[in-house]
Amino acid sequence: MKETIYNNLRNVREASRKLCTLPDSTINNILIDLADHIPGGSDAILEANRKDLDRMDPDDPKYDRLLLNDSRLEAIAGDIRNVADLSSPVGRILEKRTLPNGLSLKKTTVPLGVVGIIYESRPNVTFDVFSLCLKSGNATVLKGGSDAMYSNIAIVKLIHDVLRKHTISPDTLYLLPAEREAAEIMLNAVGHIDVIIPRGSQQLIDFARNKSSVPVIETGAGIVHTYFDRSGDLQMAKDIVFNAKTRRPSVCNALDTLIIHKERLEDLASIAEPLAEKKVTLFADTDAYPALLGRYPSELLQKAGEKHFGTEFLSLKMSVKTVGNLDEALEHIARYSSMHSEAIVASDPAVREEFLKRVDAAVVYANTSTAFTDGAQFGLGAEIGISTQKLHARGPMALQELTSYKWVIEGEGQTRP
Repeated sequence: MKETIYNNLRNVREASRKLCTLPDSTINNILIDLADHIPGGSDAILEANRKDLDRMDPDDPKYDRLLLNDSRLEAIAGDIRNVADLSSPVGRILEKRTLPNGLSLKKTTVPLGVVGIIYESRPNVTFDVFSLCLKSGNATVLKGGSDAMYSNIAIVKLIHDVLRKHTISPDTLYLLPAEREAAEIMLNAVGHIDVIIPRGSQQLIDFARNKSSVPVIETGAGIVHTYFDRSGDLQMAKDIVFNAKTRRPSVCNALDTLIIHKERLEDLASIAEPLAEKKVTLFADTDAYPALLGRYPSELLQKAGEKHFGTEFLSLKMSVKTVGNLDEALEHIARYSSMHSEAIVASDPAVREEFLKRVDAAVVYANTSTAFTDGAQFGLGAEIGISTQKLHARGPMALQELTSYKWVIEGEGQTRP
């Protein structure tokens, strides 16, 4: 397997060198053509997706992430068209100046080269990654999970067909075998892959970071909090918590822990009331539990333990933590946050500003839902993932974050004394 994969990776590297010569108009035509072909290829993709779904327990939190249907494919096609409409991130001049000796310096954006993505159970990522990488001039190596094997194979086949139609090498996109051994080969393909981006659970991210010899940009795991301050508006809190928890509980920006000021415990049952309609299980701490007892369905109410904080539930489950002031809320977030998305509901502007200043996360919100942590919602098109680290990129990794830069120096025969 190793020799075969390395041969294919050499072909990917060669394809990446040719991508930088493609005009943006050609790339846009490919993306639009791909979006147009998705409805025609939906039968094959959905049939492959059903084969994957049949192998998974419907109660598994990953089931919703794995699921494709006509409406989701239509949304994917729309995202691809949105990427095509965006300006190319390549060739932008970031800095330009002329030195006293007459040398002209330009700092310009360039593709990363070959981008490796390792991800779990989300076949839509295959489309998202390809469109963003192609638009930014990068070749792509994908390592999907075995859960989505059939779906990914069908999607990559459609993409390869479109690439061939436009006389572009299918090596521009390479899907690795589903076996775990392929992931370890990928993570050590120094010289063949320029950067690895894991997208998925904390376990996957830890695996990639610990095993990789290739530089890694961490994305994915979201342990998300919303703090309801004593100055917060009750109706706003109800709407925000409900949306952040139940819109799509299996995604990384979904709410995991509601932090509530002790002076607002009397409002907790009101905030939780809409959650009961969606059958959200609440794990309440020693102060919050009595405030919910008898006012929230008993079969959905449990006492919280240590394990319920710092947990990315990815399902209709949420913990509740009571604090006495903003500092305690910030301490709780600092201890348990994955630095993905954090929010506050507060009317006091001083409290809001303090929260926004002190919380260390890729995205910080005041009086709105964490569900907006998404490249498309930020007007960036689709995204590779949400980077939770501080080097190179942070937050939604879209087109601009898939470039590096180089210095271009032009002279007229100058030599250094």
